Amino acid sequence: MARKHRSSPPNIHESFSDIALLMLATFVFLLVTIMITSRLAEQNQLPLLKASVSDLQQQLKQAELENQRLLANLDGMANMTVESQMETALQAVGLGKNSKNRKDFDLFVKGLNDLPGKSLHLMIDATGSMHGVTTFLIPVLRVIVIRSGKQLDALTWFSDGKNETYTGTMGGMFDKLMDGAPFVGSEETIGKAFRHAAKNAPTPGAYLLIGDEPSADRIHYFDIPSPVYTIPIGKQNPETLWAYRTLAEKTHGKMLQIEIK
Repeated sequence: MARKHRSSPPNIHESFSDIALLMLATFVFLLVTIMITSRLAEQNQLPLLKASVSDLQQQLKQAELENQRLLANLDGMANMTVESQMETALQAVGLGKNSKNRKDFDLFVKGLNDLPGKSLHLMIDATGSMHGVTTFLIPVLRVIVIRSGKQLDALTWFSDGKNETYTGTMGGMFDKLMDGAPFVGSEETIGKAFRHAAKNAPTPGAYLLIGDEPSADRIHYFDIPSPVYTIPIGKQNPETLWAYRTLAEKTHGKMLQIEIK
């Protein structure tokens, strides 16, 4: 009688070997997939990176040219008297001695000088549309503060519902403005800025508002504790002119329009 052939049981070592090979094959497949995906991503991102580098190089070049121009201006002004420096700043914004708007500027400053109290609080539009005028903005504000005979007690910038108030010396506040203000955004939230300023600084003799667009939020005129002197800058925007004139009139201040050259 023939014996039946009994099949041998599975070898545990062979089973583990098969599993290991399967895992190795899976790992190799995933590695190749990752490498292909990474390569494709590099090919897609490379043009974007090149464009970004080119844009940054252009911005750096423009910044270097602007820095050279500013240094040249500083060198030129170093030997000027304070009065000559102020006249140079006013000339840059179309308010030189021979300008037809010079009389309006002098009356505007005299109005500030005649106010009771000794302090001013600057309210600065720090949205994106104001970025290009910052070079001329600070010198002109210095002239106004010095000629008004007032002390600059505080400065508040506003943009897109965000505000920050600075105190200290005039130079220190202007430095903080240039370092801390975003000069980006599109909403001039003037109403909120005045509420913020009233809570974060003492009541001044007057507020001085500088910007180029009307308020994007509601202004509670009768809650503003001091007269507001307004300076709408830039193009003849009827809506902005009306808003700034109304704010000045309702708070017993004045409006002056200047156009940056």
